[in-house]
Amino acid sequence: MINKKVKDFDTAIRLLNQLLKKMQPQEFGTSWIKANSIGVYQYICENIRTEYDDVDWDKVTSCLDRSFQSRWNRTKPKKVEPYNNQSEVGTVLSAYKDKLYSFIAPIDDNDKYIRHKMIISLVRIGQKGNLSAYEELIKWITFLTDEWIDCYPQIRRWKGYSDEVEEKIKTCIRCYRYTGSFLTYLFRTLEYSARGKPPGCSLDDPIAGGKRTRVDFVLVS
Repeated sequence: MINKKVKDFDTAIRLLNQLLKKMQPQEFGTSWIKANSIGVYQYICENIRTEYDDVDWDKVTSCLDRSFQSRWNRTKPKKVEPYNNQSEVGTVLSAYKDKLYSFIAPIDDNDKYIRHKMIISLVRIGQKGNLSAYEELIKWITFLTDEWIDCYPQIRRWKGYSDEVEEKIKTCIRCYRYTGSFLTYLFRTLEYSARGKPPGCSLDDPIAGGKRTRVDFVLVS
């Protein structure tokens, strides 16, 4: 057990990585960290907080060696009661009010990182039961899934199934567990589940590979 007092985030991550390499737990979580390194645990709880003042374990796990990230066992509430609280959502959005464009049009890697942080913060609020967070995420992420469906052949079969895509987004919000890109997780989910899906039809689809589309053959009465 490490009782050493920790003074900064880099030291906390270094000590935690060293401890994980030494003990090699199959999985670990907040209780494991507290039991094996009270100094690291106390520093994180006191100093690493989210916009809504929860402990930001996502920031911690994202900085660990990649081999340990998938072993993170996030504590889930035993029972989630759904509720609506727009102020929790507003707290997150206000923290990044100058970067909201990053949701759909990130300019550089820093914007993509900010988008990741915004999405994960809203996902964690949603997992606590806040339906307002679900609504906000679906509003923004739908712009991206529509673009993916148009651009990537491996998920094009979702075209015309917007209600089902929304359900996939909700499922991914509920099931997202640990560090990593939520958008990558969602994309892979859509990709894998599209394989057995019959292709949908769109009036914008070309006929016989030509320039005319189905909409050209729709009779207007």
